[in-house]
Amino acid sequence: MSKIISIGTALPAYKHLQTDILHFMQNIYAMNEIDKRKMKFLYSQGQIDYRYSVLPDYSRPVNEWKFYPHSENMEPFPSLELRMSLYNKWAAPLSVDAIRNCLDSHTAAEEITHLITASCTGMSAPGLDLHVMELMDLPKNIFRTSVNFMGCYAAIHALKIADAICNADPTAHVMIVCTELCTLHFQKEATLDNIASSMLFGDGSAAVLVTGKSHPRRGLNLKSFYSEIIPRGKKDMAWELSSTGFLMTLSGYIPELIEEDFQQLVLKALHHGKLAMEDITGWCIHPGGKRILEAIHKSLQLKEDALAESFHVLRKMGNMSSPTILYVLKELMHSPNENRCNQVFAAAFGPGLTMETFVASVND
Repeated sequence: MSKIISIGTALPAYKHLQTDILHFMQNIYAMNEIDKRKMKFLYSQGQIDYRYSVLPDYSRPVNEWKFYPHSENMEPFPSLELRMSLYNKWAAPLSVDAIRNCLDSHTAAEEITHLITASCTGMSAPGLDLHVMELMDLPKNIFRTSVNFMGCYAAIHALKIADAICNADPTAHVMIVCTELCTLHFQKEATLDNIASSMLFGDGSAAVLVTGKSHPRRGLNLKSFYSEIIPRGKKDMAWELSSTGFLMTLSGYIPELIEEDFQQLVLKALHHGKLAMEDITGWCIHPGGKRILEAIHKSLQLKEDALAESFHVLRKMGNMSSPTILYVLKELMHSPNENRCNQVFAAAFGPGLTMETFVASVND
């Protein structure tokens, strides 16, 4: 058994009001007044107040844009190469900020034995893992691996890898860092998928330190993992490359699919971990959007404030893809109600449609 002993987070420099992003989108999509009102209603229902970005443009007038062209049709529209150059510029420093926040004063960087990076918003070789290793001057023989293109559930997949490493080597100190720069991939065509993506996603990074159970620091013990794929949702959530960035498919049917299947998934996951619903004291659910959280709340018939941490992260940061569930878990671990972490059930969703879960506890 392994355990999480610390979670660190980092956000980029630009904090955008959701209302400012709304005005940006209304202007870019060249909407008439009726469509503008419809989009305003959608944004008001999303329960997101702020999102962060490495780009300043989303809350600035056109003449102050740094990334997008000032032309009326935004041409030449930023290419994939330009977006990846900015990813390579900003992803590693943001990752290092999250790792240093995770290490704090408790653990030295030299104690890290394994490095796992997770991202679906940028890709290159040398990749994020090597860039982080270089910036932190980590040993050149450090074990490293990457989780790429798994979307919002990537952090749980990375935790599974860390758990396997710590079970094989109880002295291991595994650092996972999940970093996404989702806002680099804005698309100007007013499709339903693009509108949904532009309403939800933000940038951010989260790092988590996983060690063997015998580590002296108090932590959250990782007890069991369980995952399933909903084949009929395969086309409803996807993430593909294009010449102008990555294209997100986010169907409006996803909340319905999750509501139909989530209770059975939870019951299977709990049975796998030899637990029952009444054993769970804290729910760490990826805030993929307001409707998804509401669908889960309804499916499991949870108490009113059971998903408070998920809704709070959604409101303050939006959906940052892979780091987001670690933000929720960090809030649970620092909750004034210590009972919240007695037995935590966590779940995240991604392309496939894949549902990944784990159970963790402050107890053995």
